Amino acid sequence: MSLATLTENYLESFSDFEARAAGHRLPWLKNLRGDAFARFCQIGFPTTHDEDWRFTNVSALAQTGFRLAPASPTQLSPEAIEPYRVPGAGVQLVFVDGRFAPELSRTAQLPDGVEAGSLAAKIESDPAELEPLLGRYFDSGRDAFSALNTAFLEDGAYIRVRKGIVVEEPICLLFVSSSAAPEANSLVPAAGAIMTHPRNLIVVGENAHAGFLEDYVSLGQDAAFCNSVTVLLAGDHSVATHSMIERENLRSFNVSTLRIQQGRASDVASHSVLLGGALVRNNVHPVLAGEGAECLINGLFVGGGKQHLDNYMLVEHASPRCASRQFYNGILDGHSSGVFHGRIIVQKDAQKTDSKQTNRNLLLSDDARIDTKPQLEIYADDVKCTHGATIGQIDAEALFYLRSRGISEADARKLLLVAFASECLDRMKPGPVRERIEKLIQTCLAQVALSVTSASSSGTGGVGYWEAAE
Repeated sequence: MSLATLTENYLESFSDFEARAAGHRLPWLKNLRGDAFARFCQIGFPTTHDEDWRFTNVSALAQTGFRLAPASPTQLSPEAIEPYRVPGAGVQLVFVDGRFAPELSRTAQLPDGVEAGSLAAKIESDPAELEPLLGRYFDSGRDAFSALNTAFLEDGAYIRVRKGIVVEEPICLLFVSSSAAPEANSLVPAAGAIMTHPRNLIVVGENAHAGFLEDYVSLGQDAAFCNSVTVLLAGDHSVATHSMIERENLRSFNVSTLRIQQGRASDVASHSVLLGGALVRNNVHPVLAGEGAECLINGLFVGGGKQHLDNYMLVEHASPRCASRQFYNGILDGHSSGVFHGRIIVQKDAQKTDSKQTNRNLLLSDDARIDTKPQLEIYADDVKCTHGATIGQIDAEALFYLRSRGISEADARKLLLVAFASECLDRMKPGPVRERIEKLIQTCLAQVALSVTSASSSGTGGVGYWEAAE
């Protein structure tokens, strides 16, 4: 598809959207959307010639004529999403094809001092509160996907935790895809497949404590493109935990961006778990803007079949005496491919910075591939920064030792894979979110071990493990 045709397709969708979207009569929001769409038309989708995308080819996504989801969300029964609820979660906001579904959401246990609901509803009811927040902390000109999200900005979650409030239970956001199905046996969605652009705004006030979970799932084998942006504003001395699970089907595209702005002495942890999707791009971009801020970026990605899972981390140290830690583990089999591009920038005034970056990967087949690029840019002279990456296979001696103790090959592989993945789990605080993630990983890695064992004896390649596990 040519750039002109691509632009024309998106222009038609944007024109229809702009005329009916929430807040379409607000001049500041109209300008924000229009400027972002103009930027998207100017730069187009990234290619492998762009340094930040050199390991990820998005041509299959770019050449597909996606359309926006209908204005009225698909009606789902509570039973359809019951398996995706998190036991122990106090609040759950459900979005179907990018739109808030109040009949499926649970907000009765919303604590005092906490507001949680639809961003579209907030735009209509209190736009003055959103105006200084929506466009300030997020640069829609960074790449095509962030520009596209801002152009189609309408719905998503709006959450505000007031100053000094401690929220004991996690606030969960469930994003359900129920789009039209593609051609049979196709990994690429047919023309007209649905795209959604959720925008989530989370504000954690000074001295407040809260945890959040974003969970992206598919119902059935329908194709979709989800391009989400979450902006998390952590006030001075606040503590926030953000977790993201991506487990969509193997025909889906998912691009997610988490932008974190940290105040003085704030403590933020980001945990990402990528299990599904045909092509997935996970962007995490914290800015440690206040002195003494701390940030943990922790993740695990598991791929099989022809999945491509890309993780791009950009950590900016902008103030003195801040600390950041990045730990990402990858497990890849079949013909799958993974990317870890970790970039740490230490600004001139960010003296006494303490930063560490580590990426560890297991390749379970000869055809699996990982591209890893840890990177440091340091403009201060009093810092402590380290980075490193490793690529390996399952330890044959450890596998032999377990087999010699009467453990089957599949169970032995599972034990070793779970031990490798547990490095990421151990960095998560105990609670409902960690329990949910642990169960998902256990299920997925059991299928990985079984598939690898079968492939080693038959000479066949792996499959997409999350889809097989479901």
